[in-house]
Amino acid sequence: MGQGTEPRRGQAYDGELGAAVERAQQGDEAAFAVAYRLVQPGLLGYLRGLVGDDAEDVASDAWLEIARDLGRFRGDGAGFRGWTATIARHRALDHLRRQRVRPRSSALEQDVLELPGPQSTHDQALEAISTEHALELVRGLPRDQAEAVLLRVVVGLDGPAAARVLGKRPGAVRTAAHRGLKRLAGQLGAESVTDEAPRTLGEST
Repeated sequence: MGQGTEPRRGQAYDGELGAAVERAQQGDEAAFAVAYRLVQPGLLGYLRGLVGDDAEDVASDAWLEIARDLGRFRGDGAGFRGWTATIARHRALDHLRRQRVRPRSSALEQDVLELPGPQSTHDQALEAISTEHALELVRGLPRDQAEAVLLRVVVGLDGPAAARVLGKRPGAVRTAAHRGLKRLAGQLGAESVTDEAPRTLGEST
């Protein structure tokens, strides 16, 4: 899985991803493989947070649908990451229904990640989310918070994109992500998460 900088790397790859998707839509199988390589790590991390050990199977189902419907997609690299996350989420929810497992808490309601300044406890939490232990902690969060953190930090979506995946308002996603990271930081042994003035991750959104 990616490191704590995965969102930034994902965003940096969006130009390459968009070009690969465009070529894949024209039938270039190698380009589809490139798109898969760029998207899969974050997508798999997101699914691990939702369905645990069944993430690989759910991801396979999602990629079958992605490949089947690729011609319908319209957008750039960032849009493709959001589109694939939406498909993966639907497949995960279908899986949970089949398993008769009720998702934790209510569905995500809140927007794009307010974080304290550099070297904050929130940043420490972000750095640790790449570990399996941290993913287990994320899965223990209320579902609205868990999905906000996973989409923003692991998949690397901006606030509006995460809100579209979840069918919620961007402002709602921000609150859920902030609360989730605060709780995660506390569980990882960090303290004083509110000592610094907040800033918003992804100001351009």
